[in-house]
Amino acid sequence: MLDLIDTLNTVLLDAATEPWVPLALLLFCAVDGFFPPLPSESLVIGLAAVAAATGQPNVGLVLLAGAAGAVLGDLTAYSLGRRVGLRRFAWMRTPRMAAVIDRTGRTLRRRSALFIITGRFVPVVRVVVNLTAGAVGMSLRRYLPLCLTAGTVWACFGVGVGWLGGTWMHDHPLLGVVLAIGLGIVLGALVDRLVQRFTMEPEQERQYAEVPGPADQSPDMIER
Repeated sequence: MLDLIDTLNTVLLDAATEPWVPLALLLFCAVDGFFPPLPSESLVIGLAAVAAATGQPNVGLVLLAGAAGAVLGDLTAYSLGRRVGLRRFAWMRTPRMAAVIDRTGRTLRRRSALFIITGRFVPVVRVVVNLTAGAVGMSLRRYLPLCLTAGTVWACFGVGVGWLGGTWMHDHPLLGVVLAIGLGIVLGALVDRLVQRFTMEPEQERQYAEVPGPADQSPDMIER
């Protein structure tokens, strides 16, 4: 078992020193912004843990790549929302998804800054939030500063958790990665519960109709 751990540590350290790692992280985070089956938190946390334990890759590049990728991904989701709307595909018109989108739209109208920033920490929620922000007509001038803030805070959180785990397990980078990712999952689940309880508007007791798309949204649906 110890030999296996040593081998995995060597592989991990060799991969972390490759110059393409920050670019790969940026791309992964960008795709994660509109394709939730690829959550990128673990990669940010893991690379930060390795950086804390070994000095490679550069933790500043991990932070920059994670934040830039998050912003690009969220902007992509926002743009898709503006172009496609929220009822183009069948899965968007199911009662459950219509209810989620309706709650998201109402929450954005009431507390857009808080919701966009905290929603970034929940993989599926962040996609729905940014799609909805685009679809209901939130102006780019208002959305972009919030998107930049959310991506930066999210990346700082991931790097901070990873750095903590890597520092605790300085002599065992692989164990540091596992510890940091586990801590990130726990904290992410806590944020998810807090977002659901204190940020999102409660569900309304009614039958949900189709959600308005870009063609039939009213200009005052959300503060511009």
